[in-house]
Formats: sequence, C-alpha cells, structure tokens
Amino acid sequence: MKKYGLIGFPLTHSFSKKYFSEKFQKEGLKGCQYELYELPTIQAFPALLAKVPDLIGLNVTIPYKQQVIAFLDRLEPACRAIGAVNCIKVSPDELVGFNTDYIGFRTSLENWLGKERPAALVLGTGGASNAVAQALNDLNIAFLKVSRASHPDSKSILSYKELAAGILADHPLIINTTPLGTYPNTSERPPIPLKQLGKNHWVYDLVYNPAETSLMKEAAGRGAKTKNGMEMLHLQAEAAWEIWNAKE
Repeated sequence: MKKYGLIGFPLTHSFSKKYFSEKFQKEGLKGCQYELYELPTIQAFPALLAKVPDLIGLNVTIPYKQQVIAFLDRLEPACRAIGAVNCIKVSPDELVGFNTDYIGFRTSLENWLGKERPAALVLGTGGASNAVAQALNDLNIAFLKVSRASHPDSKSILSYKELAAGILADHPLIINTTPLGTYPNTSERPPIPLKQLGKNHWVYDLVYNPAETSLMKEAAGRGAKTKNGMEMLHLQAEAAWEIWNAKE
C-alpha cells in the first residue's frame, strides 16, 4: 500500500483527501490511500512517521507549514526562499520539503496573464503571500505587500490605510492571499478601496470556496477581471503527486 496524507490542526475539511481519493479511483490507481493525520502539535510528527512506515508523501497545512521545517533533512531551493513547506517527499533516506503553492500559483498566473506583467499588490503577509512573492519575483513582476498594520521599517509593505488612488492605479494586479471571504464568512473581504478598481485591474483571490468571493464580485462589478484559487489548488495537488512519484 502506498500511503499519502495531510498533516495539520484542525482538519475539519480537506480538499486534498477528496481530490486524491477521486484521482485514485478515476485513474485506476490500485494500492493507493490518502488519509488525514491531525496532529495536536508538530512534536507528534516523528511518531506519525514511525507509526505509518509506508508513507510516501505528505501535504502540510496550517499551522505547520513553517514549524515542520525543523524536522526535514533538506528543502527544495524555491521552498527555502519562501520559508514554508506544504509538501513533503518521504523516503527511507530523507525527508525533503517543497512548496507546491508556489508551483501552482505561478503556473496559474502565467496561464491567466499571458504575456502581460502588471505590477501587483499582494494582500496579506502570511505563508501563502511568501509563495506568491517568490512566483512574482521569478516572473519579473514588481509588487508591494499590504498588511493590516504599518511597517515603518519596510518600504515594500503598506497598510490598507496607505492605499492611495495612485497606488492602485500603478498596481493593476491585486492578489488576495488572506483567508478573508472564505466560507462560511463569505461577506468578509480585504479592506481595499473598492471604488478605485476598474476595467484595467486583475483581481486574483486565492480563496476557492465560495467560487466567487465578495472581493471578486465587487471587483467584477467595476469591470475588473477576476479569478479564484481553484486552478491553483488543482495545479499544486498535481505538482505534489509528481514530486512524490518522481524517479530518483
């Protein structure tokens, strides 16, 4: 039996389990199993590996994307730059960390933008924003991050209150990396000045449930192009599958 799974806490719902279980069935992949491994603390991680010795790969979700790094033998280069892991390849010799959020987002954004490279505002400063930032850097897209609080020591991080009209005009690509708007709190959205959005803007919301977030709906109503995080989610899942099953 080839075993895969997800670690995090709490694990009340999981896109990954549904996705991979359906993949195994649809593609006739026998002897494959995907399970949820809810760990109350990251200190329980070594015990999980000992208890399930036939694990091949793991996804990692909140709150362990950074904490798990201390237990790994090495990180893939882009993952090291991001400082967060959401995918682990497990072998008898080593544990290797990857960030497939980066891979999924970069591919999805390239698919959407085509040859366009508009400057971006990245809403949020958490782990997902670091993966987005790395992808933007690699695509030569200039960006600023936006957070709830001011960062006087950083010219590249603004607060929402500092988003003057000229800044949104000069940064047509808006990327929401926060969980605001996720089900069941669907009325929430990042506090950007919506009146400044128009037909020249692209709004990419990493949230995928609901399919159209409050931010996307408001932006679309003002003529902006919008996209949710579902394609990114599928791409990062397939990237994880390729990593786990790559021949050495």
